[in-house]
Amino acid sequence: MKKILLAFIFLGASCVPHRILEETKTKLNHCETELAQTKKAAQENESKIAEMKEQMIKDQKALEGLRRDTGIIGSNYRNLTAKYDKLNLLNEQLMDKLNKLLAGSEKDNAKLSADLQSTMEQLLKKQDELKLLEAKLNQQKKDLDDLNAQLKQREARVNELEQILKQKDKAVQDLRKKLQDALYNFENKGLTIQQKNGKVYVSMEENLLFASGKTDVNEKGIEALSKLAKVLEDNPDINIMVEGHTDNVPMKGTGEIKDNWDLSVMRATSVTKIILSKGKIDSKRIIAAGRGEHFPLDPANTPEARRKNRRTEIILTPKLDEIFKVLETN
Repeated sequence: MKKILLAFIFLGASCVPHRILEETKTKLNHCETELAQTKKAAQENESKIAEMKEQMIKDQKALEGLRRDTGIIGSNYRNLTAKYDKLNLLNEQLMDKLNKLLAGSEKDNAKLSADLQSTMEQLLKKQDELKLLEAKLNQQKKDLDDLNAQLKQREARVNELEQILKQKDKAVQDLRKKLQDALYNFENKGLTIQQKNGKVYVSMEENLLFASGKTDVNEKGIEALSKLAKVLEDNPDINIMVEGHTDNVPMKGTGEIKDNWDLSVMRATSVTKIILSKGKIDSKRIIAAGRGEHFPLDPANTPEARRKNRRTEIILTPKLDEIFKVLETN
């Protein structure tokens, strides 16, 4: 087009004035400039259109996302609305029940108040009873502590007594052994030694000590009593009981010995005097007693039984002073 214009201008130049030609050239240049500007603007507009298309695509995608979100939100909104309606209905129901309860509670207030007052009074009473019970329990605890302390003391005393009794039992065993060693020549010859009830019994038959119906001790008896006295002298913690026993045949004496009581007492006294004369023995340790015929070894009414019953028993008992002291402190 530009070439056509130039040819047209060239062909008409010879017949067109020079001024018009210059104006025409100027306009032509101006047109070309505008044309270039227009092309540039067109390119810029095309670039903007492309950008706008891209933006439009993005906006369409965003719009589709918004539509989806709007659908979800709308669904959630409808669900929330349904829940709200349910909650609102439940709230109304609860308010109705509350109003009914409040209306009913006004009628029960007086009864509840009376029950509360009664409960408080009972509670105060129980508290007073609890205080009394607590005081009683404290006293019982104190009593129990005192009893425990006493029990411990008693246990200690019992242990002490057990030890003493063991010592006494050992002393009795040792004494029996010493007597058996000292009197072994007389055992089974009218003399027996037994240990029972924490004591030692030395039993001497009549024929070992006395003639029939007599109270004087014979030589064989004096020998046995002398050996017994030596053992008793060496054991000063032993108490001595001398008991005379007779059979059941009544005495018909007219002299010093009138009956079995006299005979048993006098025989016990004779044995006691010999024991005291044959050893250094405190006379306070020894007791002489007559039992007559009232404590027989054999109750049969036969010569053999009567022989066994005519005897003198020397009963040896460990002194119990230590035990008595413990019992007194108890």
